[in-house]
Amino acid sequence: MSLLTPLWVSLKVALSSTLVVLGVGTLAGYQMSRYRGRSRSLIEGCLIAPLIMPPTVVGFILLMVLGKSSVIGQFLARYNLQIIFTTTGAAIAASIVAFPLMYRAALGAFEQIDALLLDAARLDGASEVEVFFCIALPSAWPGILAGIVLTFARALGEFGATLMVAGNIPGQTQTMPMAIYFAVEAGQTQEAWFWTVIILGTAYCGIVAVNAWQALR
Repeated sequence: MSLLTPLWVSLKVALSSTLVVLGVGTLAGYQMSRYRGRSRSLIEGCLIAPLIMPPTVVGFILLMVLGKSSVIGQFLARYNLQIIFTTTGAAIAASIVAFPLMYRAALGAFEQIDALLLDAARLDGASEVEVFFCIALPSAWPGILAGIVLTFARALGEFGATLMVAGNIPGQTQTMPMAIYFAVEAGQTQEAWFWTVIILGTAYCGIVAVNAWQALR
């Protein structure tokens, strides 16, 4: 097991969850920006609930939904598939916790687009798919990019839900936040500082890289 294994595990979890949340959160933000039904408040409350709830509560719910005693857990067991105590479980937990940040960023970006611009494209014969990919998405990209940064940073620092779902297995599911927590618990202050500097540096480099890429574009 490499000394930097928690770093690689954290990056794997953060990047995979960011990709998932990017797609789902962007689509959810676009659909909600157009929806004006009576159930809007109820739906939006459900979408941002993971941001309000403590991460341990999110982890507990996932544990009950994906555990061996659940319907989903029993279905997965038939095919020898396991989510609990794996990096897949860690990525799912991080995705759900970080999802509201991507959703709110995308929603705000899409709501800033002039509706007349989208309607004009539809009148010219553009399909809804073309309207989304050719007009709405490029126009909302700066806001979506901000959501990507927030999502990655949140997923990189996720602790509570990930610990509940994936546990702390050195070399497999131990992320940097877990390494910091258990190092402090064991009285290993130097190791805790080491991982603190690494996680801060990783998050900072990610933000700088995205901002630099946006500036070049």
